[in-house]
Amino acid sequence: MNENTLSRGARIAVLCAACLGLLFDGIELGLMPVASLSVSKSLLGDAYTSDAGGVWFARFTAALMFGAALGGIFLGNLGDRIGRSRAMGVSILFYSVFAALGAWVQTQEQMLLLRFLVGLGVGGMWPNGMALVSECWSSASRPLVSGVMSAGLNMGILLLSQLAGLWPITPDSWRWLFYLAGVPAVLGTVVLVALPESPRWLANRQTTKRPPPPVSELFSPALLKITIAAIIIASIPLVGAWSASKWMIPWADKVAGASNAGYKATTLAWWSLGATIGSFTGAHLASLLGRRTSYFLISLGSTLLTVTMFQWTAPLQPSFHPIVFAQGFVATLFFGWLAVFLPELFPTRVRASGSGLAFNSGRFATAAGVLLAGSLFTFLGGDYSRVGTICSLIYSLGMLVIWLAPAKMRLED
Repeated sequence: MNENTLSRGARIAVLCAACLGLLFDGIELGLMPVASLSVSKSLLGDAYTSDAGGVWFARFTAALMFGAALGGIFLGNLGDRIGRSRAMGVSILFYSVFAALGAWVQTQEQMLLLRFLVGLGVGGMWPNGMALVSECWSSASRPLVSGVMSAGLNMGILLLSQLAGLWPITPDSWRWLFYLAGVPAVLGTVVLVALPESPRWLANRQTTKRPPPPVSELFSPALLKITIAAIIIASIPLVGAWSASKWMIPWADKVAGASNAGYKATTLAWWSLGATIGSFTGAHLASLLGRRTSYFLISLGSTLLTVTMFQWTAPLQPSFHPIVFAQGFVATLFFGWLAVFLPELFPTRVRASGSGLAFNSGRFATAAGVLLAGSLFTFLGGDYSRVGTICSLIYSLGMLVIWLAPAKMRLED
């Protein structure tokens, strides 16, 4: 059985559903960076301080990343057990329903718990969506399809920035954003009950009489080296993105202040525009330059641009937004690259589990890294630029670890 058992209309429906799932996934990822300080000011009231705002931003981010790590592993494995489309529908329902509940929270701790639960769905969406599309469109240009999928996620962040620009997020007006984040529950329901399943997954289930694969199979002698290499390589861009570059949004919020409440949304828009182009281009760049060379150059460029963003410019300066755009473009080339690299690395039987484990294990490190960055933020007296600069050095490790990657991908099943 192959992709041709699906009609062209069915395959287009799969691609559209997965792109929409990732677009809404992007909205969830961009939500707290742009809303965090407003949420904290509202819920903490007189207890709010600038240092507390930064610390809670780190906590919300860490909770999301920890949930995404677990969701990517276990909901990714669910895709190997019950099917890609059904697991994708479950993931969308997770992140949308728990995001919507954030509109009713009364304490920071309640929001913290909900961000963890949202993270479960955020983590599960990527491996199941990518596995589903790669198996239903295996004869198409893999860089093109992967680029479209990766760009979809950053389009969600770009859409969020535009909405936040039209309706500024303030301590008195932020709950509407969480109501909006619940809308994808409609998509999740449709995907769960109506979206076609991967023909390759169905064929593999019918011809393979073994029970569904456990996550531990990824650490068998045959796959151990590949799994470890994939985890390390996927961790670098995730830790760098959330422990370093995302600090630019609350930094912009603090510097611009209440008198220019839309500035943080404009900053997010510049970054997400660059990120949308970068994540689409990353897959093509990997194909043109080779996987190792392209990853090395992306690591180098991300290091230089992130340090530049935090040290040689600042919010409200004319050069700030152009550098934010460039950093977003280069740093998200990683994710277009990963969209091609990870699914190809693992055989069909454990593809969703493997790519989910590799992509989301980095989020465990990211959660720890963000909490450490929050402590560093307090230690440095709330200095956003110094925190961002120090944490940006994680990108430079990519220039070393890429040589752990196998020269050729594992395509056989």
